[in-house]
Amino acid sequence: MYLKSLLLKQFRNYIDQEVTFTAPKTVIVGNNAQGKSNLLEAVLLLATMRSHRVSKDRDLVRNGEALGEIKAICQRSPEGYPIELLMRMRASGRRSLSINGVNQARHLDFLGNLNAVMFSSLDLDLVRGSPESRRSWLDTVLIQLEPIYINLLQQYNQVLRQRNALLKSIKQGKTQYEPQQMALWDTQLVTAGTRLMRRRSRLLNRLTPIARTWHQQISGGDEYLEITYVPKFEFAPLDSIEEIHQAFFAALLQKTIIEQHQGTTLVGPHRDEVALTINDTPAREYGSQGQQRTLVLALKLAELELLESVIGEPPLLLLDDVLAELDLQRQDHLLNAIGDRVQTIITTTHLGSFEAQWLNSGQIFQVANGKIIQS
Repeated sequence: MYLKSLLLKQFRNYIDQEVTFTAPKTVIVGNNAQGKSNLLEAVLLLATMRSHRVSKDRDLVRNGEALGEIKAICQRSPEGYPIELLMRMRASGRRSLSINGVNQARHLDFLGNLNAVMFSSLDLDLVRGSPESRRSWLDTVLIQLEPIYINLLQQYNQVLRQRNALLKSIKQGKTQYEPQQMALWDTQLVTAGTRLMRRRSRLLNRLTPIARTWHQQISGGDEYLEITYVPKFEFAPLDSIEEIHQAFFAALLQKTIIEQHQGTTLVGPHRDEVALTINDTPAREYGSQGQQRTLVLALKLAELELLESVIGEPPLLLLDDVLAELDLQRQDHLLNAIGDRVQTIITTTHLGSFEAQWLNSGQIFQVANGKIIQS
């Protein structure tokens, strides 16, 4: 996977900026709040249709503007044909997407042309943060492995919003509880939710052995990592769809009264957890920040390796100011794993974390106030 160029118009703090990538490694240097992270965010949007920082397009379009634009030229291999990807975002309204100038009506058709793995300082919250951050990480990986997943996720979220609206109305006394009506929403929730949960569980079954290998390598082999998908009701990876449906319905039935009282849905993939344990101890309670960072680094390297094995080539690697968060040993593991095999874009506030030999094989850009120049 190669990113050849990136054009940003009215995106975040960029007015009209084009960057051409000519080396396997690109280092973007600048002070905080100058636009380094915004550039990586633009690449991730093309790969996953999701921002890792905000949920609304109006937060991506430059203040005061109605339309923002991200355009990239990429190709699968040095011999492959260039592909032009274009995403237009509106402060109010829907996105528009095109590939080589042809409009794409579905997100599904746009995904898969560019693959990327992001590792940012925000990812350190994968261990310490809320279950939502871990669910979001799983969903982002799945969108690239199975582009159909983005449609399944949208379907589930739509059902969830409508079911929650009904429960809220019942709580407020505006609507009377009717078992038959709720049963219809339960059926839709269970059907859509099961699709997500089975895929998340299967993903962790594939990802865990890879992450465990990386974790043992980085930690010196003294720690045993376990990653487990923890839904609000029990099911086994080999359970049939019918068995999962039955368990899901039973869990909803148990929560009927409290859901009406709280006015929200309490069972489903939007409430599930990913348990990270080291030597049978929850990772958030285990050891130092350095050990927690080892875990996150292992997860990201596993994500990179799994994507490469599925799509047949390395995805882009986007490192957003993370080297300063890692000690020298963990930096070495990361940089050695990258080599020249993976096209990497790194942001940093200074170049002191990089060896001269590593920098000599890359290109360096300076960014200030949304303007990028090559050093």
